[in-house]
Amino acid sequence: MVIAIIQARLGSTRLPGKVLKKILGKPMLERMIERLKRSKTIDKIVIATTDNPEDKKVADLAKKIGIDYYQGSENDVLDRYYRAAKKFKTGDIIVRLTGDCPLMDSRVVDRVVNFYKKNKKKFDYVSNVRPPTFPDGMDMEVFSFESLERAWQNAELQSEREHVTAYIYKHPEIFRIGNLHYKKDFSNLRLTVDNKEDLMLVRKIFQILYKKNNNFTLEDILELSENQPAIFLINRHIQRNEGYFKSLEKEKKH
Repeated sequence: MVIAIIQARLGSTRLPGKVLKKILGKPMLERMIERLKRSKTIDKIVIATTDNPEDKKVADLAKKIGIDYYQGSENDVLDRYYRAAKKFKTGDIIVRLTGDCPLMDSRVVDRVVNFYKKNKKKFDYVSNVRPPTFPDGMDMEVFSFESLERAWQNAELQSEREHVTAYIYKHPEIFRIGNLHYKKDFSNLRLTVDNKEDLMLVRKIFQILYKKNNNFTLEDILELSENQPAIFLINRHIQRNEGYFKSLEKEKKH
Protein backbone atom coordinates (compact mmCIF):
# COMPACT_ATOMS: atom_id res chain seq x y z
CA MET A 1 0.00 0.00 0.00
CA VAL A 2 0.98 3.60 -0.62
CA ILE A 3 0.59 6.28 2.04
CA ALA A 4 0.86 9.98 1.16
CA ILE A 5 1.92 12.18 4.09
CA ILE A 6 1.45 15.93 3.70
CA GLN A 7 3.44 18.31 5.90
CA ALA A 8 1.22 21.24 6.88
CA ARG A 9 1.42 23.93 9.55
CA LEU A 10 0.30 27.52 10.06
CA GLY A 11 3.61 28.95 11.31
CA SER A 12 5.08 30.07 7.99
CA THR A 13 7.28 33.17 8.37
CA ARG A 14 6.74 34.36 4.79
CA LEU A 15 2.98 33.81 4.63
CA PRO A 16 1.51 32.96 8.05
CA GLY A 17 -1.46 30.60 7.98
CA LYS A 18 -0.91 29.86 4.30
CA VAL A 19 -2.26 26.29 4.22
CA LEU A 20 -5.68 27.54 5.35
CA LYS A 21 -5.81 30.53 2.97
CA LYS A 22 -8.94 30.30 0.86
CA ILE A 23 -8.91 29.31 -2.81
CA LEU A 24 -12.36 29.50 -4.42
CA GLY A 25 -13.93 29.44 -0.96
CA LYS A 26 -12.06 26.42 0.47
CA PRO A 27 -8.78 26.20 2.43
CA MET A 28 -5.72 25.64 0.25
CA LEU A 29 -4.94 22.34 1.99
CA GLU A 30 -8.45 21.05 1.30
CA ARG A 31 -8.11 21.99 -2.38
CA MET A 32 -4.85 20.06 -2.55
CA ILE A 33 -6.40 16.99 -0.92
CA GLU A 34 -9.35 17.15 -3.33
CA ARG A 35 -6.88 16.85 -6.19
CA LEU A 36 -4.84 14.10 -4.50
CA LYS A 37 -7.92 11.97 -3.91
CA ARG A 38 -8.10 11.45 -7.66
CA SER A 39 -4.78 9.57 -7.57
CA LYS A 40 -4.96 5.97 -8.74
CA THR A 41 -1.88 4.92 -6.71
CA ILE A 42 -2.39 6.52 -3.27
CA ASP A 43 -4.22 4.30 -0.77
CA LYS A 44 -4.19 6.65 2.22
CA ILE A 45 -3.62 10.37 2.88
CA VAL A 46 -2.30 11.64 6.23
CA ILE A 47 -1.56 15.20 7.40
CA ALA A 48 1.54 15.67 9.57
CA THR A 49 1.12 18.92 11.50
CA THR A 50 2.65 20.29 14.71
CA ASP A 51 1.56 20.16 18.33
CA ASN A 52 1.51 23.97 18.53
CA PRO A 53 -1.89 25.24 19.74
CA GLU A 54 -2.38 27.24 16.53
CA ASP A 55 -2.10 24.08 14.44
CA LYS A 56 -5.23 22.70 16.08
CA LYS A 57 -6.94 24.45 13.14
CA VAL A 58 -5.09 22.14 10.75
CA ALA A 59 -6.14 19.12 12.83
CA ASP A 60 -9.72 20.40 12.90
CA LEU A 61 -9.75 20.69 9.10
CA ALA A 62 -8.41 17.14 8.81
CA LYS A 63 -11.23 15.89 11.05
CA LYS A 64 -13.82 17.88 9.11
CA ILE A 65 -12.83 16.39 5.74
CA GLY A 66 -12.18 12.88 7.09
CA ILE A 67 -8.38 12.75 6.79
CA ASP A 68 -6.12 11.15 9.42
CA TYR A 69 -3.56 13.43 11.04
CA TYR A 70 -0.60 13.40 13.40
CA GLN A 71 0.64 16.29 15.58
CA GLY A 72 4.33 16.38 16.50
CA SER A 73 7.46 18.50 16.70
CA GLU A 74 7.50 21.80 14.83
CA ASN A 75 11.28 22.05 14.36
CA ASP A 76 12.26 18.38 14.13
CA VAL A 77 10.17 17.80 11.03
CA LEU A 78 11.90 14.50 10.31
CA ASP A 79 10.77 13.18 13.70
CA ARG A 80 7.21 14.43 13.14
CA TYR A 81 7.12 12.85 9.71
CA TYR A 82 8.58 9.53 10.86
CA ARG A 83 6.14 9.23 13.74
CA ALA A 84 3.22 10.03 11.46
CA ALA A 85 4.39 7.32 9.07
CA LYS A 86 4.84 4.83 11.90
CA LYS A 87 1.41 5.57 13.40
CA PHE A 88 -0.48 5.15 10.14
CA LYS A 89 1.83 2.70 8.40
CA THR A 90 -0.36 0.72 6.02
CA GLY A 91 2.36 -0.20 3.57
CA ASP A 92 6.00 0.21 2.70
CA ILE A 93 5.72 3.04 0.15
CA ILE A 94 5.63 6.62 1.39
CA VAL A 95 4.85 9.67 -0.74
CA ARG A 96 6.10 12.96 0.70
CA LEU A 97 4.16 16.11 -0.15
CA THR A 98 3.92 19.58 1.37
CA GLY A 99 0.68 21.44 2.04
CA ASP A 100 1.70 24.52 0.05
CA CYS A 101 1.27 22.82 -3.35
CA PRO A 102 -2.50 23.07 -4.03
CA LEU A 103 -2.02 22.67 -7.80
CA MET A 104 -0.41 19.24 -7.40
CA ASP A 105 -1.67 17.05 -10.22
CA SER A 106 -2.67 13.51 -9.18
CA ARG A 107 -1.40 12.28 -12.55
CA VAL A 108 2.09 13.55 -11.69
CA VAL A 109 1.86 11.74 -8.36
CA ASP A 110 0.87 8.53 -10.13
CA ARG A 111 3.72 8.84 -12.63
CA VAL A 112 6.34 9.19 -9.90
CA VAL A 113 4.83 6.44 -7.72
CA ASN A 114 4.65 4.06 -10.69
CA PHE A 115 8.23 4.92 -11.63
CA TYR A 116 9.29 4.02 -8.08
CA LYS A 117 7.31 0.77 -8.14
CA LYS A 118 8.83 -0.29 -11.46
CA ASN A 119 12.34 0.47 -10.21
CA LYS A 120 12.00 -0.62 -6.59
CA LYS A 121 14.89 -3.06 -6.93
CA LYS A 122 17.11 -0.26 -8.24
CA PHE A 123 16.16 2.70 -6.03
CA ASP A 124 15.45 3.39 -2.34
CA TYR A 125 14.28 6.94 -3.07
CA VAL A 126 12.74 8.51 -6.16
CA SER A 127 11.76 12.13 -6.76
CA ASN A 128 11.02 14.52 -9.61
CA VAL A 129 13.30 17.24 -8.21
CA ARG A 130 16.84 15.83 -8.33
CA PRO A 131 17.34 17.65 -10.65
CA PRO A 132 14.04 19.51 -11.08
CA THR A 133 12.34 19.63 -14.48
CA PHE A 134 8.72 19.79 -13.29
CA PRO A 135 7.42 23.21 -12.17
CA ASP A 136 8.03 24.17 -8.54
CA GLY A 137 4.83 23.08 -6.82
CA MET A 138 4.72 19.67 -8.50
CA ASP A 139 7.54 18.43 -6.22
CA MET A 140 7.18 15.01 -4.68
CA GLU A 141 9.32 12.21 -3.29
CA VAL A 142 8.68 8.48 -2.92
CA PHE A 143 10.66 6.18 -0.63
CA SER A 144 10.37 3.14 1.59
CA PHE A 145 9.50 3.28 5.28
CA GLU A 146 12.84 1.57 5.90
CA SER A 147 14.71 4.48 4.24
CA LEU A 148 12.75 7.02 6.29
CA GLU A 149 13.51 5.12 9.50
CA ARG A 150 17.20 4.97 8.66
CA ALA A 151 17.28 8.74 8.07
CA TRP A 152 15.39 9.34 11.34
CA GLN A 153 17.91 7.21 13.25
CA ASN A 154 21.04 8.79 11.75
CA ALA A 155 20.34 12.40 10.72
CA GLU A 156 22.07 14.87 13.06
CA LEU A 157 22.45 18.20 11.26
CA GLN A 158 19.74 20.80 11.82
CA SER A 159 19.01 20.97 8.07
CA GLU A 160 18.56 17.19 8.05
CA ARG A 161 16.02 17.35 10.89
CA GLU A 162 14.15 20.37 9.48
CA HIS A 163 13.89 18.84 6.00
CA VAL A 164 12.62 15.27 5.94
CA THR A 165 14.63 13.79 3.09
CA ALA A 166 17.83 15.86 3.25
CA TYR A 167 19.78 13.03 4.92
CA ILE A 168 18.66 10.59 2.24
CA TYR A 169 19.63 12.58 -0.85
CA LYS A 170 22.86 13.85 0.76
CA HIS A 171 24.02 10.25 1.21
CA PRO A 172 23.95 8.54 -2.21
CA GLU A 173 26.55 6.11 -0.90
CA ILE A 174 23.85 4.75 1.45
CA PHE A 175 20.63 5.31 -0.52
CA ARG A 176 20.09 4.54 -4.18
CA ILE A 177 18.64 7.71 -5.72
CA GLY A 178 16.37 7.87 -8.76
CA ASN A 179 14.71 10.78 -10.55
CA LEU A 180 11.83 11.19 -12.98
CA HIS A 181 12.29 13.92 -15.59
CA TYR A 182 9.57 15.82 -17.39
CA LYS A 183 9.69 15.90 -21.20
CA LYS A 184 10.84 19.54 -21.09
CA ASP A 185 12.43 21.67 -18.37
CA PHE A 186 9.76 23.79 -16.66
CA SER A 187 11.63 24.12 -13.35
CA ASN A 188 11.58 27.93 -13.65
CA LEU A 189 7.76 27.95 -13.40
CA ARG A 190 6.64 28.58 -9.82
CA LEU A 191 3.34 26.99 -8.73
CA THR A 192 3.97 26.57 -4.99
CA VAL A 193 2.77 28.98 -2.27
CA ASP A 194 5.32 30.63 0.01
CA ASN A 195 4.49 34.31 -0.47
CA LYS A 196 1.47 36.51 -1.17
CA GLU A 197 2.50 36.74 -4.84
CA ASP A 198 2.44 32.93 -5.08
CA LEU A 199 -1.05 32.85 -3.57
CA MET A 200 -2.29 35.48 -6.02
CA LEU A 201 -1.03 33.41 -8.95
CA VAL A 202 -2.47 30.12 -7.68
CA ARG A 203 -5.86 31.74 -7.04
CA LYS A 204 -5.83 33.13 -10.57
CA ILE A 205 -5.00 29.71 -12.06
CA PHE A 206 -7.86 28.10 -10.14
CA GLN A 207 -10.25 30.87 -11.19
CA ILE A 208 -9.45 30.34 -14.87
CA LEU A 209 -9.09 26.56 -15.07
CA TYR A 210 -11.38 25.17 -12.36
CA LYS A 211 -14.54 26.45 -14.06
CA LYS A 212 -13.65 24.58 -17.26
CA ASN A 213 -12.47 21.40 -15.55
CA ASN A 214 -12.33 20.83 -11.79
CA ASN A 215 -9.65 18.18 -12.41
CA PHE A 216 -7.40 20.32 -14.58
CA THR A 217 -3.95 18.95 -15.37
CA LEU A 218 -0.36 20.13 -15.27
CA GLU A 219 -0.56 20.36 -19.05
CA ASP A 220 -3.57 22.70 -18.73
CA ILE A 221 -1.47 24.95 -16.48
CA LEU A 222 1.45 24.88 -18.92
CA GLU A 223 -0.88 25.75 -21.78
CA LEU A 224 -2.21 28.68 -19.75
CA SER A 225 1.36 29.86 -19.11
CA GLU A 226 1.98 29.90 -22.86
CA ASN A 227 -1.26 31.66 -23.73
CA GLN A 228 -1.25 34.17 -20.84
CA PRO A 229 2.41 34.49 -19.76
CA ALA A 230 1.89 37.85 -18.04
CA ILE A 231 -0.08 36.15 -15.23
CA PHE A 232 2.97 34.08 -14.32
CA LEU A 233 5.39 36.99 -13.93
CA ILE A 234 4.09 38.00 -10.50
CA ASN A 235 6.24 35.51 -8.54
CA ARG A 236 9.06 34.89 -11.01
CA HIS A 237 11.61 36.64 -8.75
CA ILE A 238 11.32 34.16 -5.83
CA GLN A 239 14.08 31.59 -5.30
CA ARG A 240 13.25 27.88 -5.41
CA ASN A 241 13.78 25.93 -2.14
CA GLU A 242 14.40 29.13 -0.21
CA GLY A 243 13.66 27.48 3.17
CA TYR A 244 16.23 24.72 2.72
CA PHE A 245 18.95 27.17 1.71
CA LYS A 246 18.19 29.24 4.83
CA SER A 247 18.71 26.13 6.99
CA LEU A 248 22.10 25.55 5.36
CA GLU A 249 23.09 29.18 6.00
CA LYS A 250 22.23 28.78 9.71
CA GLU A 251 24.52 25.74 9.92
CA LYS A 252 27.41 27.63 8.34
CA LYS A 253 27.13 30.35 10.99
CA HIS A 254 27.32 27.89 13.90
